Amino acid sequence: MSSQLTRRSFLVTLALGAGAASALGAVARTSAFRIMAAEMTDEEICLQKFKLAASQSLAGKPMGDVMAAVGRSFLGTPYLAHALEAPGEERLIVNMRGLDCVTFCETTLALSRCINLGKTTFADYQQQLRLIRYRSGVIEGYPSRLHYFSDWIDDNEKKNVVRNVTREIGGSPFVKKLDFMSSHPSSYRQLAVAKILQAIKATEEEINGRSHSYLPKDAVASRQAAIKEGDIIGITTSWAIKKTPTPNTAPRTGAGPGRRPANTAA
Repeated sequence: MSSQLTRRSFLVTLALGAGAASALGAVARTSAFRIMAAEMTDEEICLQKFKLAASQSLAGKPMGDVMAAVGRSFLGTPYLAHALEAPGEERLIVNMRGLDCVTFCETTLALSRCINLGKTTFADYQQQLRLIRYRSGVIEGYPSRLHYFSDWIDDNEKKNVVRNVTREIGGSPFVKKLDFMSSHPSSYRQLAVAKILQAIKATEEEINGRSHSYLPKDAVASRQAAIKEGDIIGITTSWAIKKTPTPNTAPRTGAGPGRRPANTAA
């Protein structure tokens, strides 16, 4: 066995033990994860996440608890901008070695659903990721990806992947015209194709015809008790930006509007 493989095996064991033992400090755990991730393939990282879940007996626990545990396991993962913008035709991108806010959310949710459903192969993970990331879970070119997070919420609620609880915890109507992608086509190489640009415009118009809710920031403190660990939180803005809102997952002390992962789904 080479020294590199020996070190990798050691770090994998170290990372699995860190979930149960508190002797390692946060800095040590973060450094170990970064080295481990840099030396492993995405499939290896995925399978180690499932081993971590088994070591913590996550299967059968409430979905929010699973989400929180899986999310914490990514502490120390480098930020990767434009994580899904790869050359060539639209395809499923898997990258656990670097994440942005959206791919962190999708990766955590996909892994958690696999654990919750008892389907823990790399192929199972890819299937869940595809279901979450694309309209109706089907890749049909660039427009089929759920680019706007408002659209991501709506489509995943239809698929029984998440439940939007913003309105029921006191959310107010949120009105915002989404047109950033179609009004900034030069920012997206795919939009140089007229047919794709028109498809994105049509999607924006459809989203703008739906009703959405948000929790004003001055109301967050009074609604904090309604937000559960593992809820997906979106922070929205009136600024003219593409992604609205920006997602993250709630730790036990988190607050903000929630999209709650469904406990059971196909």
